[in-house]
Amino acid sequence: MSSHDTSPHDMNHQPPPRGVLVVDDHPLFRRGVQQLLAMSTSLSLAGEADSGARALEYCTHHVPDLILLDMKMAGMDGIETLTRLREAGVAVPIVMLTVSEEQDDVLAAIRAGASGYLLKDTDPEALLAAIEALDEQGDAFDPRLMGLLTRALREPAPGPEALVARLTRRERDILRLIAQSQSNKEVGRRLDISEGTVKVHVRHLLKKMGMRTRTEAAVWAAREGWK
Repeated sequence: MSSHDTSPHDMNHQPPPRGVLVVDDHPLFRRGVQQLLAMSTSLSLAGEADSGARALEYCTHHVPDLILLDMKMAGMDGIETLTRLREAGVAVPIVMLTVSEEQDDVLAAIRAGASGYLLKDTDPEALLAAIEALDEQGDAFDPRLMGLLTRALREPAPGPEALVARLTRRERDILRLIAQSQSNKEVGRRLDISEGTVKVHVRHLLKKMGMRTRTEAAVWAAREGWK
């Protein structure tokens, strides 16, 4: 065979499968996704993380091709994990894989930089096909959510003023204090609650106000006279 001949093996060469990081706090579900990925020729399991913090740690050492991320996790939830991954410079597609069909969750995920939003109760073959098609389509959204997204895009987005009405009294107190440039520790001391509790409240108020960072909320509140 001359040096210019091409073997059948070379002609049928396939690109290596894309590595997927699965982030979910339920071991049984992670195992199910692992088995699903094993059915694919274009995807493989790159790693697993049982929390948002472990996902961030993983991505400081490795670069997966795709991340599947649960929305409802103990500790750092999916939106906060997604936000922090994007802030850390993780640019690969991140798809929320969750049970939540709440409009607020879907829109918050999109605002935070999600590349898709799929539901856990999807037929396994359809779920795998949606994930595999992500590279070609650029996004992956459950068809059942398209009506919701269409309605949401038609509606004018409420400004922060309207969204503040969703806050609890405690969340408003915290918003007022962070507008005064107080740290979480200082806020906790003023309100006689732990720093960890303050962080949870801040996370909730950011989600309700459609904001990504504590600084964004503080600047807005200060500008609006919440001091």
